[in-house]
Amino acid sequence: MRALIQRVNNSQVEVEGKIVGSINKGLLILLGIESLDTEEDIDWLINKIVQLRIFNDSEGIMNLSVLDIKGEILVISQFTLHASTKKGNRPSYIKAANPSIAKPLYELFLAKLREKEITKTAAGIFGADMKVQLVNDGPVTIFIDTKNKE
Repeated sequence: MRALIQRVNNSQVEVEGKIVGSINKGLLILLGIESLDTEEDIDWLINKIVQLRIFNDSEGIMNLSVLDIKGEILVISQFTLHASTKKGNRPSYIKAANPSIAKPLYELFLAKLREKEITKTAAGIFGADMKVQLVNDGPVTIFIDTKNKE
């Protein structure tokens, strides 16, 4: 499971001209799921994300988590995070999970994230053509791969 996490002042996602999710200060998470991902990956990733100390404290030091600042989270499914560009110029998405596997894991990720003390959790629509807007804060962008825990 891969997540691209961006600290944002605000973000929203639109599908077919309608805003389906929006947040104020918090995190935009682009989430890529591969066929080998499990509930264990979800639990580890959620715990890592909500505890990441990437928000500034009163001294301007990144020392606070999204929980500490009572921030919000917007989650967008993003199979292209599993793109392989090793050969040629057209990315291969062979590692990305089939929707029959990915959608239930995406929904479980959202359900478990909503169990945390996040002020607001919003989401895009799995498999939809989405238009995502954000005001990146910092910018702060972090990539996490549950198969390569660095």
